[in-house]
Amino acid sequence: QVQLVESGGGLVQPGGSLRLSCAASAIHLEFYDVAWYRQTPDKQRELVASLRRLRSPDYLEAVKGRFTIARDNANNKLYLQMTDMRPEDTAVYYCHVLGSEYWGPGTQVTVSS
Repeated sequence: QVQLVESGGGLVQPGGSLRLSCAASAIHLEFYDVAWYRQTPDKQRELVASLRRLRSPDYLEAVKGRFTIARDNANNKLYLQMTDMRPEDTAVYYCHVLGSEYWGPGTQVTVSS
């Protein structure tokens, strides 16, 4: 069955960087529109970045210029490179195949000094 598994989360200081990975099985991500979402306990899950075929990536305004979404078709992975991180980036981050019920379990990202 289809599985998405995120990794790479953790604790980082403000201004620091992290790279999240999403490994997929039983589905070839290169044929789908994919995205990263995030959620905190007091907010709804929000779209952080999306990568749709034949289109430029889209980003949440708050992360533009700091985050980059990319896919590695050879290894069937999706990445989110996060730089200049801020405390408000603290959340659980999820990868998702757009238009499907497929979500990963999430990885916690905490930005704090």
